Amino acid sequence: MSYVKVKDRKDLVRDSRTGGIINTSKSQYDEYISNRDVREKETQSMKQDLDDLKNEMNEIKQLLRNLANGN
Repeated sequence: MSYVKVKDRKDLVRDSRTGGIINTSKSQYDEYISNRDVREKETQSMKQDLDDLKNEMNEIKQLLRNLANGN
């Protein structure tokens, strides 16, 4: 592949075959990976919280049904 430097940007090159812009900065890539990992952990935490809430709501509904049925 052949890369052409992007004017006024040391960290960017253009792939001459596809025309795509590529960031060559290792530090920016590492920062992106770190941020992505943090977002993934936050997403997993939110999914777990949502599952917990669903389970609690189901328990509450079951308790209300039992009260309504006189059990």
